[in-house]
Amino acid sequence: MSVDKDTVRRIAHLARIAIKEEQVEPMTGELNGILAWIEQLGEVDTDGVAPMTSVVEASLPLRKDKVTDGGYPDKVVANAPGAEDGFFTVPKVVE
Repeated sequence: MSVDKDTVRRIAHLARIAIKEEQVEPMTGELNGILAWIEQLGEVDTDGVAPMTSVVEASLPLRKDKVTDGGYPDKVVANAPGAEDGFFTVPKVVE
């Protein structure tokens, strides 16, 4: 894939980047260089390599999925500016 001057102008417009006309030619070369590096990544043999999300093998601790009320509703609403019957009260915003 290669980028031409019109594509550089379009990318700059879409990215809301002000680019002067004398900067278009050098930017074309830079973007083509970046795309060449990306195309090189396609040449890497990744067969047999498992996908990973981290360089360290780790698993998250699991907990039982059970619903609780927390057991202390009075403490939860203690610092609230307004509370009623264990619930937060907020000003009405919709008429």
